[in-house]
Formats: sequence, structure tokens, C-alpha cells
Amino acid sequence: MKPHILIAGAGPVGMVSALVLGHAGVAVTLLEGASALSMDLRASTFHPPTLDMLDRYGLSKTIVPQGLVARYTQQRDRHEGVIAQFDMELLKNDTAHPFRLQCEQWKLTEAIAQQLKAMPHVKVLFDTKVESVSQTADGVQMVAQCQGETLRLQGDYLIGADGAWSAVRRSAEIEFEGFTYPERFLVLSTDFEFADHLPQLSYVNYCSDPKEWCVLLRVPTLWRVLFPTRPDESDEAVMTDEAVQARLQNLLPQAQPYKTIHRTLYKVHQRVARQFRRGRILLAGDSAHINNPLGGMGMNGGVHDAFNLCEKLLAVIQQGQDESLLDRYERQRRTIAIEYINASTARNKQEIEERDPVQRKKTQDALRATAADPAAARAYLRKTSMLDALERAQAIA
Repeated sequence: MKPHILIAGAGPVGMVSALVLGHAGVAVTLLEGASALSMDLRASTFHPPTLDMLDRYGLSKTIVPQGLVARYTQQRDRHEGVIAQFDMELLKNDTAHPFRLQCEQWKLTEAIAQQLKAMPHVKVLFDTKVESVSQTADGVQMVAQCQGETLRLQGDYLIGADGAWSAVRRSAEIEFEGFTYPERFLVLSTDFEFADHLPQLSYVNYCSDPKEWCVLLRVPTLWRVLFPTRPDESDEAVMTDEAVQARLQNLLPQAQPYKTIHRTLYKVHQRVARQFRRGRILLAGDSAHINNPLGGMGMNGGVHDAFNLCEKLLAVIQQGQDESLLDRYERQRRTIAIEYINASTARNKQEIEERDPVQRKKTQDALRATAADPAAARAYLRKTSMLDALERAQAIA
């Protein structure tokens, strides 16, 4: 009997997993609780090694023309302007894609969906919510609800890629260790052209400030501005027109009100699952680890999980390698989630919001010195683009 893999969640991680397995001829059933692929403005940054991986399936050639090629990233001060600019062309000998691609994640999942349509052995079930999972020595069972009907599915393995509130993780009773920040993050999308008013603005800008830091990111049709909120502000107060205008006007005063296309307010966490594998149940992406978005490592790390895991699953189910290989997936990717993704994003937040003037100056001077030294700048970019994280993962036996 041919191996059958169940996947929960049709975000980038679940869709990449379905593509890699489906391309290798494995039968896949992918379940998604929503009625269609998500089209909202979630992650929008693709790092160089992620594009290298996606290129194996022709996906980079599809999404790069749909996004913005960001050769430069900037560390800025809200009052002083550019502190340091990093040229990702320094990575030209490390990657086939020496840039960050600013492109909405739904363009990737849409591109994958088109490829999956040509694979009759891959089924995608929408409006299907996981209720519970269980397993035996030789298989995994899933109970799901589809438009009022109970589905019972059987597979050889299950990949839980169903996000931060993963039903798979909870059903498998795997602890999600870590913490939640007291402040929430507010993301405002606007068609206002900040580059016409802020000198030397790049597509990716991290703006430090002791009172209210922010991140300015360009996507093809909009600017996305991320602000922290105060713990004492209610959700309702943060989202009012007056509060939104106040934040944007404080960033860059304008005679006319800003037009906001989207407003999103969300809690921010730093958490890692205690296990990425429990028998035949495996976690990847936000189901396994979540972090603050400073550095754009969440979706990218999840896609890296998917490629790592699927490579090992294929070795087990098609090449007869021992199941213990899946434990190496956990050792590799959980280590990266803790040592690189969560550690880096937490440090990014600490530095961008630093209030002590002495420490702020020390951090900014160090950034200037790093950017001015090509060897140091390349080392910095290898770390921030996650190339070092992948190299570290491969070294873990």
C-alpha cells in the first residue's frame, strides 16, 4: 500500500510540504479549516535561502516578478535617519538570490496551488477543521469536521502545520513553552508613498526609538508600518481612526489624513513546542515555534522546517531509512527555533526599543562599524538572512 501523509493547515508551510511530497509521488491529504487559501497581509519577506529552496520547484521564478527585490535593508533612527545600510549583494557567492523579496505570502500559496492541481494524488480539503488526532504503531488517525460532516482519516504520518493555535499540537498534548509580550503589534497598510518624504528610504527599514519604534516595509502596492502598542491601551482604542492617524502623523506629519487600506492588531509571542515529533505526528512552522516579526524569520523558518522534514520523511517512506531520522528533524529545527529564530527576534526587539541612551549609542555605533566593513557586513547578512541557521542545522547529527 502506498504511503499516505496527512497535513493540517494550508498556509505556506503546509502547502510547501504538500508540494515536496506530492512532487515525489506521495499521496497527500491536506486539510484547511478556512473556505479558501488565506489572502490577508501576513508575512511578506522571503529571505535568500528560502528563495533558493523554492527555486527547486520553479516557484521563485513565479513569485519574484510579483514582488519587490530589496537589495538593501536599513537600520534607522526615527529622528536621525539612516544609521546603517546593508547591501545584500555581498551574499552573491552564498546564494543564487542575494536579496530579500518583498512579496505577500499568499502569492506563494496560490502558485503552489496551481502546481497541486496537476497532482491527482494530492487532495486539498477546505472547510475541514481538525478535531483530534491519535496514533498507533503503524499509523495516525484524524477526526475532522467538514461542513457538519465527521471525517475519519488514516495516514502513515501527520504534519501539523496548522498555526500558532494548532489543533494537532494540542491534541497531541505537546506543550508550547515560552511567553507572550504584554504589548500587541499594530500593522497599518497605506498607499501613502513614504519614499517621497523620507530620504534614502529602502524597502526594508527598522526604525529604533525609545518612545515608539516602528518598522517600515514596502510590498508591491502598499507600505506596511508596524508599531508597538502600550499594554494599557484597549484593542478598541488602538484601532480608532483618531489613534491610527495620531501614530502615522507622529511618524511623518502630513496636511491630509493618511488613508489606511488594512489594519491588523495581534498578540506577539516567543514560544517553542517542547517536541517537534511525537511518534508519527510532526510539527512544523507556527505550530512548532512562533516569534515576533522583527527580522522576518517566522514564515521563512517554517518553510525551512517543511523542506527539512519532507526530505527526511521521503527517506523513511521511499528509501527505507530508519524512523529515527525524524528525531534528527526535531534536533535540527528545534535547535534553530531556540538558538537562532527566537533568540535573534528577541534581540532585534530589545535593540530597536532600547531606552538607555548609552546603550542606544553603543548599538548604533556597532551597526555603523559593521556596515562599513564588507567582511563584517557579509557575516551580519549571513546571520540575518538565515544562511548561518541552515548551516548550523545541517551540522547537527
